[in-house]
Amino acid sequence: MVEKIIILDFGSQFTQLIGRRLRELNVYCEIAPFNKIPVLDSSVKGVILSGSPFSVRDPQAPMADLSQIKGKLPLLAVCYGAQYLAHHFGGEVNASLAREYGRAMLKIDDPGCPLFRNITTNTQVWMSHGDTISRLPQGAVPVASTGDIANAAFRIEGEKTFAVQFHPEVFHTDQGAQILENFVKGICGCIGDWTPDSFIESTVKELQTKLGNDSVVLGLSGGVDSTVAAVLLHRAIGKNLHCIFVDNGLLRKDEFNSVLESYKDMGLNVTGVDAGERFLAALKGVSDPEKKRKAIGNAFIEVFDAESHKIENASWLAQGTIYPDVIESASVNGPSATIKSHHNVGGLPDFMKLKIVEPLRSLFKDEVRRVGRALGIKNELISRHPFPGPGLGIRVLGEVSKEKLDILKEADYHFIHGLREAGLYDKVWQAATILLPIKSVGVMGDERTYEYTIALRAVTSTDGMTADWVHLPYEFLAKVSNEIINKVKGVNRVVYDISSKPPATIEWE
Repeated sequence: MVEKIIILDFGSQFTQLIGRRLRELNVYCEIAPFNKIPVLDSSVKGVILSGSPFSVRDPQAPMADLSQIKGKLPLLAVCYGAQYLAHHFGGEVNASLAREYGRAMLKIDDPGCPLFRNITTNTQVWMSHGDTISRLPQGAVPVASTGDIANAAFRIEGEKTFAVQFHPEVFHTDQGAQILENFVKGICGCIGDWTPDSFIESTVKELQTKLGNDSVVLGLSGGVDSTVAAVLLHRAIGKNLHCIFVDNGLLRKDEFNSVLESYKDMGLNVTGVDAGERFLAALKGVSDPEKKRKAIGNAFIEVFDAESHKIENASWLAQGTIYPDVIESASVNGPSATIKSHHNVGGLPDFMKLKIVEPLRSLFKDEVRRVGRALGIKNELISRHPFPGPGLGIRVLGEVSKEKLDILKEADYHFIHGLREAGLYDKVWQAATILLPIKSVGVMGDERTYEYTIALRAVTSTDGMTADWVHLPYEFLAKVSNEIINKVKGVNRVVYDISSKPPATIEWE
């Protein structure tokens, strides 16, 4: 049984970052909504309460039942979590006269506190709160402060309960990784044996037990997630894995043939299916982004269902679902707050008699790459930029047509090829070319034009949960813009997206 830490999510934008930091320490963790606490069996070594955009004084503030946690398991409460502990157990939380947002210097008042073992006093931390704990709950002892906040951290006597009003998980907290390590390894006693090799070994065994002699259908996309999922499954069940690579008409220029070629020497049983017309028909007249995603997802299911009937004993559909897909599709505040649906998250329609298997469901994107390298997958596949399941269907804003796709494919080719040629491709986490649903006036050869606008997007990230736009050289952007306008018929204007996530998303739809 794998040891784990449970992170209860109160809606903070940094919750996923806590998870990533623990995984970097080779400690397995799971994120759960505050109101859906999982079974706390012997594998659970501790619990972390995340931050939240709410104030604990708000009538709508999220509240968790900690009766089976506090005093029974090691507990670390972060920011809102710390204020929740104080407020709920008899302390007092007020709006702060000296609100703290950004960097602050933390003074360690109790050097013997195990949470701050090997932490230097006056270390930089990152604050993000308008409330402050004015009175600690009974049994609480202050252990750290800042120039403005007396109770920047506290512990509960007689318990392994600790609370901090800063965010140890963010980069700007200088010794945040050490603080988290002190909690999960020192206080919780985690061994830290969650490694790519251990994941591969345990996952292969689980897949063999789960799948037996059944045949599995896997939709390959050429991307990192589906490739790693395929190799893992192949290692577990060999020839019983049947990979299908669908040309949905929404792939990049020449991608169908190049991806099929890249899989030839991997021993995988891959079948290519041309279904471009089916997907275009499904998208006809559809402009809403959510409806487009669902139409594309439904078309994929229809193709896989038809192909699975050609395979003897096909009982499972494998998907390259990863942890951020699961998290983004399940908001702590319910479906109404979901940012966007992911086509590979959720159940299958009743007519499709296949069960779902998702070998990567617990991994962040950077972990998928680490597992892929441990599996010996070639770098050209592991280092590929993420590409959305709906493909260019969500990069043609508004209704999709063959004409618009042809324009976008050509523009995208010049951008991606340009990044590779300039040695910039591996410095970018994801690059996208978007066709905007507007035309603007231009001048070409002394003649008036009225053509489409292309937006270029390049971001740095680790797992897609947050992202910053890349400062590509002006000379490079000028060259690519010039090539697109001169060589792609139907485009007379190119813009560069300088929005980060949040508040924007990486994809425009």
